[in-house]
Amino acid sequence: MLSSSSALRAAIHRALLRDSALLAVLGGPRVYDEPPRELTFPYVTLGEARLTDLSVDGGRIEEHQLTLHAWSRHGGHKEAHSIAAALLSALDDAPLTLSGHRLVNLRFAIADIRRDSSRAYHAVVRFRAVTEPAD
Repeated sequence: MLSSSSALRAAIHRALLRDSALLAVLGGPRVYDEPPRELTFPYVTLGEARLTDLSVDGGRIEEHQLTLHAWSRHGGHKEAHSIAAALLSALDDAPLTLSGHRLVNLRFAIADIRRDSSRAYHAVVRFRAVTEPAD
């Protein structure tokens, strides 16, 4: 059985690749767990994750803090904002199915959009999720 964090990450990846609004903004299925060497902008990568045990009374409950990264070079600030909005729309309170686990909730936490040293715009979009084992 997959760990809760692996199951959640896989479900998020599937959901993003099926979201027509996000794919339209990206110009195709440019959502990567590990980006390829040859990249076409814009694109999204699944980033860092933090897992916290919130278990009580013998029940296993876990809190996940997940980071998604969106990258825009030619569309600039506006495109980075559009991608962040599409990520929010695709995932906030999404009813994702996880292998071996149940998603209690998935909520948008914060987005930070800035230009990096390579002159690309970088949107960092964070979500908070809570999972428990499937019955």
